[in-house]
Amino acid sequence: MIRYIDYIFGKLQGFLYTPFVLGDYFKFKRKNDGRFALRIKDLYPCVREKTAKISFDRHYVYHTAWAARKVEEINPKFHIDISSSISFSAILSAFVPVKFYDYRPAELNLSGLTSGKADLAALPFADGSIQSLSCMHVVEHVGLGRYGDKIDPTGDLKAIGELKRVLAPGGFLLFVVPMGRPKIQFNAHRIYGYDQIREYFNDLELKEFSLIPARAEDGGIIYDATKERADHESYGCGCFLFKKSG
Repeated sequence: MIRYIDYIFGKLQGFLYTPFVLGDYFKFKRKNDGRFALRIKDLYPCVREKTAKISFDRHYVYHTAWAARKVEEINPKFHIDISSSISFSAILSAFVPVKFYDYRPAELNLSGLTSGKADLAALPFADGSIQSLSCMHVVEHVGLGRYGDKIDPTGDLKAIGELKRVLAPGGFLLFVVPMGRPKIQFNAHRIYGYDQIREYFNDLELKEFSLIPARAEDGGIIYDATKERADHESYGCGCFLFKKSG
């Protein structure tokens, strides 16, 4: 709903700026070479993109780039992803067979990629069966009802329990959540403290913790970040690579 409202707001803002777009429209019309129809009724004002630099969602660009590099290092026979960015699985499947699962199945048709339905509270996999697993920017939503799931204040803990249950001995888990001072921004997401995540996964070995700061001026991705740096964030992005002993 929040994204939909933002979309509608963007479109309304575009039409409010239509008079400014019309200046460019008539300038283009005077120079138009006639290869395309150019009509007022086809106006589609885009007014927020005349920027000095490309804007992007720091969390989603950096954490998926981090994860792709980790999967390359792990070099599994196949990789299973639970509800992370769909574009991550789509691109990764060009190099590693990927099985993508979500509470709302995706209709995808790409070589190397399969898609199915899964509930993080009850994953359809046997105990200790997955060698390479990711669940990124997902668990913070579980139990808040945002995606049609049932309201459950401990839904995130149940999801974490399931991820640990299905991870194979010697297997790797890529886990990503918002980091900072613990709180819930209902019904969007939870923000976790570093100590919380370490406690929830205290039976797994932490192989790497990297941090994506909220502010661009603080850099891109901080590898081997500290707890103190993570706790300093208001809405950072924590990237954890865990390994199950065995």
